Amino acid sequence: MSRAVAQSRKLDAASSAAEATPEMVRGPSGLLGRIAMSAIAVAVGLVIVFAVLFVAILSLRNRSAEAARSQQVIATATQLQTLVIDLETGVRGFVITYDDRYLDPWRAGQEHYPAAIETLLRLTDSNRMQHARARSIKSAIDTYLRTYSRPLVDFLRRNPKEAPSVATSDRGRKQVETIRDRFARFLATEKALSAAGKDRARATARHALKVGGAGLGSALLLIFVGALYLDRAVARPLRLTAEAATRIAGGDFSGRLPTRGPGEVGQLERTFNAMAASLERTLADLAVRNRTLAESERVKSELVSNVSHELRTPLTSVLGFSALMLDRDLPPADTKRYLEVIRTEARRLAALLNDLLDLQRVEQHTLELRLEDVDLNDLLAAQMTLYSAQSEAHTLHFLAAGEPLVIRGDRNRLAQVVGNLLSNAIKYSPGGGEVEVGAGLIGEDVSVWVRDRGLGIPTDHQDRIFTKFFRGDVGREHGIAGTGLGLVLARQIIEAHGGEIGFHSEGGAGSTFWFRLPAAEQGDGRATVSERSLAAGDDSESGHRM
Repeated sequence: MSRAVAQSRKLDAASSAAEATPEMVRGPSGLLGRIAMSAIAVAVGLVIVFAVLFVAILSLRNRSAEAARSQQVIATATQLQTLVIDLETGVRGFVITYDDRYLDPWRAGQEHYPAAIETLLRLTDSNRMQHARARSIKSAIDTYLRTYSRPLVDFLRRNPKEAPSVATSDRGRKQVETIRDRFARFLATEKALSAAGKDRARATARHALKVGGAGLGSALLLIFVGALYLDRAVARPLRLTAEAATRIAGGDFSGRLPTRGPGEVGQLERTFNAMAASLERTLADLAVRNRTLAESERVKSELVSNVSHELRTPLTSVLGFSALMLDRDLPPADTKRYLEVIRTEARRLAALLNDLLDLQRVEQHTLELRLEDVDLNDLLAAQMTLYSAQSEAHTLHFLAAGEPLVIRGDRNRLAQVVGNLLSNAIKYSPGGGEVEVGAGLIGEDVSVWVRDRGLGIPTDHQDRIFTKFFRGDVGREHGIAGTGLGLVLARQIIEAHGGEIGFHSEGGAGSTFWFRLPAAEQGDGRATVSERSLAAGDDSESGHRM
């Protein structure tokens, strides 16, 4: 009941704290305000990201335009150089052949030259050096046309006989080579500018991609952060509230919600916690009382059932044979035999009552150990002598250790353990046979084992051997008497001495029960087992420890 009171006080405190906070709900920003602030933050972030992306795109566009203009300048200069070559080759062909058809390239070159040179000047007007070179090229071409090419064609048309002497002259060729040199310097510079522009364009493109990727990542991150904030501030508290309400609907009132939600969500959490605390406080005392009553009823029912079952058989025998002796005039031999049966069943009842009393002491922590130095060799020899007379069909062998096996323990309780193991070995070997008892020193422990070649323990029963009142089907099938408490008490006694007990067994192949105890320390008067009360074990624990 003290636990119930403490729990009730704790729930009262939690409820008071939950009920004292509603006035604190109205803070500077409610749920709507927080959602608006989150949306504004995401919007501002997106605007910044898109502004950076726009600047990067404009820069990439400018770099691309510069690279395209440089390529156009190179193409125009190359076209113009081709026109100059056509002018020179057309005149040279006319001089050599005096065939007017060879002047067709010359005429076409003069026709296209003005537009081409104007295009080149216009394309280079953003670069002062290249524009100056373009103007120099224009001046050289104009000079070549004005002072040599056109006058020469007019002269030869009037004086065709002078063609051989003109053909050997290299004046025109030198002028054209000078123009081509200027074109070469112009194109080399423009190609270098184009390469640099391409490099800048590629760098700008890479930068734009990086900025775009970073911008996209930033945008996604902002959206994710906004969604995460909304999930944390709104969706998660509501989800937790729904889960807690489901648990309450199923009868679990222990769950509480965190009260850090914004605005209306926080008010919902506090109100929910107050409701859950009130419900749990109301049901806590009833749950404790119900558990106490149920446990008491279970223990009482189990005890009555087991004890009545174990008492019925010996009481029936005592009552039956005593009635025969009272109702009939029996011969002395029968009378003696019936009295022996009555005495045996009375001893069985006494043993059962003693086991029940010992079990009660175990469960109430009141069974004391009277500790002294005990040589297990002597104790085992005495028990072998006592139990060797129980059955003429069994042969008991004792493999004594060649050295003292001194432990610190309660002689009577240890004798009770050894007696129980020997009795079980004899009872569960109904066909007789050999029972072997051995002892030895293993490290700092004294080990004792009892081995029989009897019925053994089925595998499906082995995990319940140390359970109260459990005897299994083998004992009942062969009519073997017992209370099912001996091994339980043996385990508690051995563990109270700081040892352990276990067994190895196979169905139909016999069993070996063993226990180990700490050996007494010699020379300093100390014992390995402290003088303490016998601690009750978990009655529900089945199975064995190795």
